[in-house]
Amino acid sequence: MSANPDFIYAPPMSPYLDILYRDDDLIIVNKPSGLLTVPGRLPEHQDCLQHRVQRVLPTATIVHRLDMATSGVMVMALNKPSHVAISRQFEKRQTEKYYLARVFGKLMPETGEVDLPLICDWPNRPKQMVDHERGKKALTRYQVLAYEEKTTLVKLMPVTGRSHQLRVHMLSLGHPIIGDRLYAPPEALALSPRLQLHAKTLSLFHPQSGENMCFTAAESF
Repeated sequence: MSANPDFIYAPPMSPYLDILYRDDDLIIVNKPSGLLTVPGRLPEHQDCLQHRVQRVLPTATIVHRLDMATSGVMVMALNKPSHVAISRQFEKRQTEKYYLARVFGKLMPETGEVDLPLICDWPNRPKQMVDHERGKKALTRYQVLAYEEKTTLVKLMPVTGRSHQLRVHMLSLGHPIIGDRLYAPPEALALSPRLQLHAKTLSLFHPQSGENMCFTAAESF
């Protein structure tokens, strides 16, 4: 059973691949909304960021993921030692990242955090849900950037990296991200043709030099 039975995969083709930075050890890309990070099971779900990068750099491997509907900064490793080193930074929460989102309604207070454990909503997968008994710890900090007519522009800083964490945490506050096909009610869904969630910046330590590097991708909403 799918939460999106009428979904048709139509990944954006322009730009086909938006490379922000590359060296011998890693590549930084700006993933567009609507493109899978890794291939799906079906033949029509094979086009994805991983395959697009591997066409240019065959040794590239996925270290972390963004939801298909989410855009923004992603890092891929170009060799095994770099993959191990970068993966360890994600596991130990040594990377820093923040997202921009536009949520429905007026989010109050202007700063805060959501500390609600999450688990897969199995009958409605891939949806996730809050579960205080079986869920895994999930923590998101937020800061309002601007109040708009029907929406709020907010900076989201995930401390943990659970699947759909930002989407479900904003929903739990009563302010779903607009354009969210999985979680937004009709009024919030209708405000945008895409999920307005963008991985704006990613900071990490270079896997070889140890240099602290910060990468930014401009949002397209």
